[in-house]
Amino acid sequence: MSLRTKKEKVSENPRDSLIKILGYRGLEVLENAESQFPSETKMIVEKLSELIKTGEINESIDGGKLLTLFRSVGLNIRMATKINVEQDGKFVSLSDKLSNQSSDDGDE
Repeated sequence: MSLRTKKEKVSENPRDSLIKILGYRGLEVLENAESQFPSETKMIVEKLSELIKTGEINESIDGGKLLTLFRSVGLNIRMATKINVEQDGKFVSLSDKLSNQSSDDGDE
């Protein structure tokens, strides 16, 4: 086995090279994409990895940018949405706040 062949086997897989540059919530978007569109996501990850290796992508990709990329190629990645509101100095989910208010209303 030549030295070059060993280096090719040691080189990281495309997903790992992409994960290294993912920013805020990027991994979350990637995992959702992989579970919803596995084969399409694999092709996109491979292409992004090539662009990273050639230096055409040299900045962090956050979740918003990655989600926009997937949607621009026709993959409508669904993300879990959670809305938090401030109550008594703490953030609580909107559903918890609404359920607390409805139980408070029932006490009157």
